[in-house]
Amino acid sequence: MDTPLRSSRTHVIEATCPDAVREQYRTALSHFGSGVVIVTSTDDDGSPIGMTVGSFSSISMEPPLVGFFAAHTSTTLPGILGRGTFCVNVLAESQHALARSFARTGADKFAGVEWTPDAAGSPRLADAHAWIGCTLDVRTSIGDHDLVVGAVDTLVIPTESDPLLFHRSMFHGLRPTR
Repeated sequence: MDTPLRSSRTHVIEATCPDAVREQYRTALSHFGSGVVIVTSTDDDGSPIGMTVGSFSSISMEPPLVGFFAAHTSTTLPGILGRGTFCVNVLAESQHALARSFARTGADKFAGVEWTPDAAGSPRLADAHAWIGCTLDVRTSIGDHDLVVGAVDTLVIPTESDPLLFHRSMFHGLRPTR
């Protein structure tokens, strides 16, 4: 079985057999930085719902499509799928506490959170880096997650800000490089 190799300068992970890959998967993938979004909608009662997502991506320019992955165990995803519309709130650098709050299960995620409805009624969170209003286009099961694809209906960039990033299990801001 492959094991992590250590050197004096870095911790090197080398996994070439399936068991070692499964064991080191989360650690290795944490080295890929991603933006952070909160996907919001409303449930059957009109109450706001939302969840933090780190696996969001642009999919197509023509037609404009975006997508995200959510675990099969998500308690929020069924409400978003049932509504058929959602808003992707691209979080600003200052919104790391909001990202943590919306990543929890069972709490009133919207307690004390300022928001306004978009054209379809999905919550647009105050001070977000950008908002992307979507209509559900495709949902498919892949592994232990669902891929949710949305057709982009509206785009809003409310103000200049820097995005929130997630890398190596921590939130970060954007630092320019030369």
